[in-house]
Amino acid sequence: MKRHKRDPASRAWNKGYQAGFIGRSRETCPHQATPQRESWIDGWTTGQRDLTEGSLPVAGFHKRAF
Repeated sequence: MKRHKRDPASRAWNKGYQAGFIGRSRETCPHQATPQRESWIDGWTTGQRDLTEGSLPVAGFHKRAF
């Protein structure tokens, strides 16, 4: 799939999840636009929750926001 066809909100959520799961700070969010920032923060929160609960991704980062 070409990059311009990807859903920016879904991509932001996935990147936020990855950042949260490996323990990065919430302030490392690269987005300034509101919709992508909100998606990134939602993914980061889910990643942090999974990190603290001890969840392990089996085949990489496979969770989806939607």
